[in-house]
Amino acid sequence: QVQLVESGGGLVQAGGSLRLSCATSGSTFNINTFGWYRQAPGKQRDLVATINSGGSTNYADSVKGRFTISRDNAKGRVYLQMNSLKPEDTAVYYCNAQYIATNPGIRRDYWGQGTQVTVSS
Repeated sequence: QVQLVESGGGLVQAGGSLRLSCATSGSTFNINTFGWYRQAPGKQRDLVATINSGGSTNYADSVKGRFTISRDNAKGRVYLQMNSLKPEDTAVYYCNAQYIATNPGIRRDYWGQGTQVTVSS
């Protein structure tokens, strides 16, 4: 079992910055990838950024160059540094942990409770 708790959201003006934190606990040694997703009211949940066990990162085109995902293994935390924020970034941000194995194929996803990010114009 994996537990994820997000924090760091809030209200900021366009052009500002926020740093989100995801506190992880449980059997995280089996996790292949950690990520951040976001969901605006009435919208589907979209991928923002991921970081895998080897440290490779992936970003949605809409945030590339502005957001940075990182992990502190000693503290058991995953971070999302968000710079140059835009009103379009307003959403609930969720931390995700994913386990994928082959032979046989298996996938497990774990989610935090979410943290609200609001960017005013």
